[in-house]
Amino acid sequence: MDSRVLGVEGTAWAASAALYDAGTDEVHIETDAYEPDSGGIHPREAAEHMHEAIPRVIEDVLEYARESAGRVPAGNRTGSPPVDAVAFSRGPGLGPCLRIVATAARALAARLDVPLVGVNHMVAHLEIGRHTAGFGDPVCLNASGANAHLLAYRNGRYRVLGETMDTGVGNAIDKFTRHVGWSHPGGPKVEEAARDGEYVELPYVVKGMDFSFSGIMSAAKDAYDGGVPVENVCFSLQENVFAMLTEVTERALSLTGRDELVLGGGVGQNARLRGMLAEMCESRGAAFHAPDARFLRDNAGMIAVLGARMYEAGDTLAIADSRVDPDFRPDEVAVSWRDGQTTAVGRGDGEEIRGAEAVVTVDVGAGRVYKRRVPKGYRHPALDDRLRRDRTVLEARLTSAARRIGVPTPLVYDVDPLEATLTVEYVGDADLREGLTVDRVAAVGGHLATIHGAGFVHGDPTTRNVRIDDERTYLIDFGLGYHTDHVEDYAMDLHVFDGSLVGTTDEPEPLWEGFREGYLEVGDERVIERLADVERRGRYVGES
Repeated sequence: MDSRVLGVEGTAWAASAALYDAGTDEVHIETDAYEPDSGGIHPREAAEHMHEAIPRVIEDVLEYARESAGRVPAGNRTGSPPVDAVAFSRGPGLGPCLRIVATAARALAARLDVPLVGVNHMVAHLEIGRHTAGFGDPVCLNASGANAHLLAYRNGRYRVLGETMDTGVGNAIDKFTRHVGWSHPGGPKVEEAARDGEYVELPYVVKGMDFSFSGIMSAAKDAYDGGVPVENVCFSLQENVFAMLTEVTERALSLTGRDELVLGGGVGQNARLRGMLAEMCESRGAAFHAPDARFLRDNAGMIAVLGARMYEAGDTLAIADSRVDPDFRPDEVAVSWRDGQTTAVGRGDGEEIRGAEAVVTVDVGAGRVYKRRVPKGYRHPALDDRLRRDRTVLEARLTSAARRIGVPTPLVYDVDPLEATLTVEYVGDADLREGLTVDRVAAVGGHLATIHGAGFVHGDPTTRNVRIDDERTYLIDFGLGYHTDHVEDYAMDLHVFDGSLVGTTDEPEPLWEGFREGYLEVGDERVIERLADVERRGRYVGES
């Protein structure tokens, strides 16, 4: 079906309308961007801008649609509506802006007597990358002002594999630039200043499949206030923040077995981030695609393209069902426009295994596993050396500490921090992902509760970091672990494991219940209560 769809976008700052013609694969976009006089996005001002600009950009695109209707390959549309449907961004975003856009879209659909399509803004970022790349089943990194998360398709939905636990990546950078006194948006100014900078140490916070930016932003402000040249702070911000995103993206590729990556979101316009992701993918033999800049920043083109796919699948809305949702998560969207097939997850055969962080060589006869944390070319050398060294030492120490308190782990035979190598006992017959049962995940829950009771976390408890045999369930790979007495950190361990179940199995809910019960048999109920708070934070926060 060669449909023509008019899309309308207005989640935060971009008042935008677009026409997508599926027959020619052409996208025409008109955008009127809100630019605050100072500071970040002010919701009231953004809504006022949307109220004034949305009717104007819609009329401009509608006039273009009328003029181009006679050139449609299927024939002249004279006397018929110039479009087949109207699509709009239902969320996530700023509530007042979303309501203005939805009202305009409803009125336009009624005026033209065509169906209405409600689009998730974040899924649209993913789908425009998949569309322009021609990829089949990619992982998507969305790096936007208000959010940062990793998505992959499984069993009829896009699943969130990892996300920010505090603020969006663009908002975090903007908070630093406001502190410095620079105007919005801050990202391009940081990128420009970083060209003359040198590396200084800043926090690097990766929690399994998730990440946090609040600590590094506070440290960046303190460094600037303490006299560190602003270009050095900007350089180091980019190196650390984008390396965090790239590392977790590689972990998502490894977990899912995918070999395609698309980038979405306005922060994706940063050349350093694109370069890191491209280098990481090249080292893994994966394909990487970043859409044109006009599709990375907020735009109605992506709304129109996904709207066309949804319209062709019969996924339209009645006016009564078209309410907006400022917290509309991408994993709440029933994906109607795909065939339901998911790329098979595979780890690869042979003695040498390439994970997200290390190369592992297994000698089953000797009962040994040799692990080497390989240098990551996308990371600054000083940062890379520190992470590889520190994680190797931590893995050895925490693996032994867990074993001493009764948690099945490999014996540690040798550790070389300078070479970032580790020799441990070969345990288990397979990864947990190859034998997921309620009893086994309950055992993992009990193991995590035990180490939490001893005052440390695993840091990356995924289905690839648990080994199983007929008798036991082993925890392995403690490289992201650390000592802590904070309930929040324990809850993050559980959140990481939950995310790995989502990325591994079609039916994670029964397994998650078993895992929770296993944890509560040994652990503190306060951790489960805090987990609910942690999960609520993985939301779109529209205010910069």
